[in-house]
Amino acid sequence: MDSRIKHLCRRAKSADKNAACELLEIYHADVFAYLRRLCGNRQDAEDLTQQTFLKVWSSLDGFSGRSEFSTWLHRIAHNTYIDWRRRGPGGVRNYPDPWWGECIDTNPGPFADVADRQMAQRLYDAVDQLDDDKKHVVHLHYYQQLSIRQTARVLNVATSTVKYRLREVLRILRTRLGVEENELNGAPTIPIANGETT
Repeated sequence: MDSRIKHLCRRAKSADKNAACELLEIYHADVFAYLRRLCGNRQDAEDLTQQTFLKVWSSLDGFSGRSEFSTWLHRIAHNTYIDWRRRGPGGVRNYPDPWWGECIDTNPGPFADVADRQMAQRLYDAVDQLDDDKKHVVHLHYYQQLSIRQTARVLNVATSTVKYRLREVLRILRTRLGVEENELNGAPTIPIANGETT
């Protein structure tokens, strides 16, 4: 973990409000973008982001530093989203094109090299139609840029499960979009085992 983040965590655990505010500033945009894509609208994402950080502050004493702070934080955000889904909003929804235009954030996504905006929109739409398990690995690994190990910790699954899901996602997206692998302009390669990539 970055020494600055470690230092801020120690200070925040000691009830240093400035350190807590600095951590919030560092991670707020990423957590909001993650939740915005999952829940589908700004208002719910804002509520879930606030709930996430309330949980973070109330359980900060329990953060032992065995994982990256961002991994621990994304796990709390993920669980907050899952709890929210269980309480109510229902299944996956289809969103109109203007929503996607607003939703696309500045964080590099899995297809950052795709120059064609229309293709990018098709890709985001296709990701939104994936089942939750696959969608979560895409959001965490590609959109939030967590490592495979961090993604596995957030989702509480084995790294091999994350790798499998990522391979399946690429296969599904290629099929749904009717493109060959090289037509995705070298969509990111996914490390599997022993240095291999997909």
